[in-house]
Amino acid sequence: MKADAVRGHLDSLILAVLEGAPLHGYGVIEALAARSGGELALPTGTVYPALQRLERAGFVSSSWDVVGGRKRRTYALTRDGAAQLGVSRAEWIRFSGTIGTLLGGARA
Repeated sequence: MKADAVRGHLDSLILAVLEGAPLHGYGVIEALAARSGGELALPTGTVYPALQRLERAGFVSSSWDVVGGRKRRTYALTRDGAAQLGVSRAEWIRFSGTIGTLLGGARA
């Protein structure tokens, strides 16, 4: 699946993978791929700008850690991010239900 396919949903997907535990940037990429069964193999050039945007919005916070002698930034979901994730989930359920009804061939 191409990065364009998640346009408009990337921020919510990132918040969802951070819900379980803080992750470094590449860990977010790996979690998206793993939780999607490999369908979301997104490039760093897509994910890192989204993480920065989410941090500016106050939905994630970051801190620097040293792992194996290398510095890496770890991202965590904030309280505002958790609230935004709840809103996004509700919107997605409503939207996907509507689209599923239309594309599933349900009759009115």
